[in-house]
Amino acid sequence: MSDPRPVGVFDSGVGGLTVLREIIRRTPHESTIYLGDNARAPYGVRPDDEVLAFSTQALDALAERDVKAIVVACNTSTAVGIGALRRRYDLPILGVIRPGASAAALASRNRRVGVIATPATIRSHAYFASIKDENPAVEVYEHATPTLVPLVEDGELSGPIAEATVAEALAPLLGERDATGESIFPRPPGASIDTLLLGCTHYPLLRAVIAAQVGDSVAIVDSATATASALAELLNVNGLESPAGGGPATHLQLTTGDAERFHDLASRLFGADFPEAEAVDLGVAAG
Repeated sequence: MSDPRPVGVFDSGVGGLTVLREIIRRTPHESTIYLGDNARAPYGVRPDDEVLAFSTQALDALAERDVKAIVVACNTSTAVGIGALRRRYDLPILGVIRPGASAAALASRNRRVGVIATPATIRSHAYFASIKDENPAVEVYEHATPTLVPLVEDGELSGPIAEATVAEALAPLLGERDATGESIFPRPPGASIDTLLLGCTHYPLLRAVIAAQVGDSVAIVDSATATASALAELLNVNGLESPAGGGPATHLQLTTGDAERFHDLASRLFGADFPEAEAVDLGVAAG
């Protein structure tokens, strides 16, 4: 069996492009339709019911374009609503949390993993639970970093502003102490993470800045590569792979925000010849 229809990829903004990049690399014959809800990003500071409502609208738009599977390349949407989204659609829905958690559990040498993500993702404890499912002995330290998604959406991927924002966001997780000498971030005395899981698909766009802050002793893991591999397996198991020799893959970019700005950032990841983005309206104000 084979299926030439495209794979849908959804994120609250540009972060999911990091997952899309790996999907195209891992499964080059698959066509894709990417939808970024940039007009309403970030999702991570919104209430759960609003995140689910916005995610549903976006996935409805992809389903209407007859995609054969959907990758929810948004950690917040995955954490808040993956179960509800799977029940809504009669097609495979793949999230990004389980693949990322598995990769982090395998990467850690001292079984101490730090997770940075949006407030909604941290509030759900989805990564904590998923990493513990992979290896109950791993100690998981979760930390919300709400300032990083707006940084990426603004295109501030390097330079003094990015460096200062990342340093401030990571300081508690890396052991900053307050004026009394107490650790701001609760963890056992002497414990230090050896693996940092980027629990938001926006964050790999800041990977170089984050790496400079955490140092060489900390491995950085994101879900993009693991999710692309999980998608390839899902398509194979369900007989949904594109037919061999079926023609070149196509890649459509949709955004609820500024299409030109979206394309500028996409071009940094994929090159200047990446297709222009198209603006779409999901019919609901940003709020």
